[in-house]
Amino acid sequence: MLLYENLANEFATLIGDGQMRPGDRLPSVRHLAQQRQLSISTVVQALRTLESRGIVEARPQSGYYVRGRTARCVDAPAPTTAALPVEVGVSRRLVDVLRANEAPGMVPLGSALPAPELLLAPRLNRLYASIARCQPKLLAGSSHGELSEAPLVRALMRRALEWGYPLAADEIIVTNSCTEAMTLCLRAVTKPGDTVAVESPTYYVMLQLLEAMGLRALEIPTHPDTGVSLDALELATRNGQVAACLFIPNGANPLGSVIPDATKQAIASLLAARNVPLIEDDIYGDVCFTPVRPRPIHAFDPSGNTMLCSSFSKTVSPALRVGFVAAGRRIGDIVLQKTLTSGKTNPLTQRVIAELLETRGFDVHLRTLRRRFADQIGRVRDGVARYFPADTRVTDPQGGFVLWLELPADIDATALHRKAVAAGIAFVPGEMFSASGQYRNYLRLACGHPWSERIDDGLRQLGLLIAQLK
Repeated sequence: MLLYENLANEFATLIGDGQMRPGDRLPSVRHLAQQRQLSISTVVQALRTLESRGIVEARPQSGYYVRGRTARCVDAPAPTTAALPVEVGVSRRLVDVLRANEAPGMVPLGSALPAPELLLAPRLNRLYASIARCQPKLLAGSSHGELSEAPLVRALMRRALEWGYPLAADEIIVTNSCTEAMTLCLRAVTKPGDTVAVESPTYYVMLQLLEAMGLRALEIPTHPDTGVSLDALELATRNGQVAACLFIPNGANPLGSVIPDATKQAIASLLAARNVPLIEDDIYGDVCFTPVRPRPIHAFDPSGNTMLCSSFSKTVSPALRVGFVAAGRRIGDIVLQKTLTSGKTNPLTQRVIAELLETRGFDVHLRTLRRRFADQIGRVRDGVARYFPADTRVTDPQGGFVLWLELPADIDATALHRKAVAAGIAFVPGEMFSASGQYRNYLRLACGHPWSERIDDGLRQLGLLIAQLK
């Protein structure tokens, strides 16, 4: 037997005997090579052998871990007929869910926000103090002509070039959050009663926006690996009923999917040809686990039909409330909407972010954040494997820090949520991610907090509650 086979079989035996449990991290490649006096290539081949057997899994920038009894979500339904647009009415129920999730002492599996200790509050405090001292006039006035601070616009353009797509200075508007960016775009291209195509499932804030603006939602089937269905989108946009599309191509919430480049190109071409504006939320682009930072659909659209929205709430601090939109050819309409609604975003905060983005340490922070999110997702998936029913299905995200679970068909996730809240455990029921009330037996778990015994115990209790409902 070859050396790598011996090592692989040894670990397979340890795992099979229960001496290593799902979620346990294997020793590093370098440590194993030194300990066993083997070459690096031999150890790597052994680990890849275990991975091919489905015994361990590689987590980006983190190492190899014992796999749990987890499975992918079911495939999205095949688009056979055009779906019908529906009125949106999730806000009242969603407010109740979110308010319950934010009660003191809850196990933090509800809100899709990183733990404060993973973000950059201390560095921001120093930057605020330094910039306010050096440029005291920043907060002395405002402007309706210059909505964006030039240093932040330049920083955004440089980062976009590093990612492999150019942004033009005259298409960038700094906004009060990604949510405001999407709102401005919707106001620029839709009117009450129009239909907007969204992924299914989609982030509930997008549904709230549509509801508040009197827009209808058309749900497009979305795959947990490859994102929104191009075939379904082509079918939905044939007859001109869709006024705009609102998608999350990179690290979609709640699926964590990343649309392949070829499909992004096809989506851009299809929508441009049919003059259907695309609003894309790229807020998770910096925390995807792909080998290189995935490009947005905006990068594949020379026509200017795509409006790219993002913010720094998932990577720097949600309290900043600063985002931006690269508006393409609709810059004039969006500038008008921004001027009429909120005016210029805080210039001091704009300068703080600009300086932060220009530091080498910011890229180090992003690499660390991606590694931490990948690890936290893996640990929660392993917890689901240990404690939830055997027929539970769960996504394997390519980005972000949430998991989408399909529970057994007879489980009502909203009823489960009521019991979970009483037990001090937060999550979001699947119905909140659909305008038409789909995903009754689905739920989303947030993985933004470092693994702890408290989270492990919360998953165990949640598994017991599910068993009681069966």
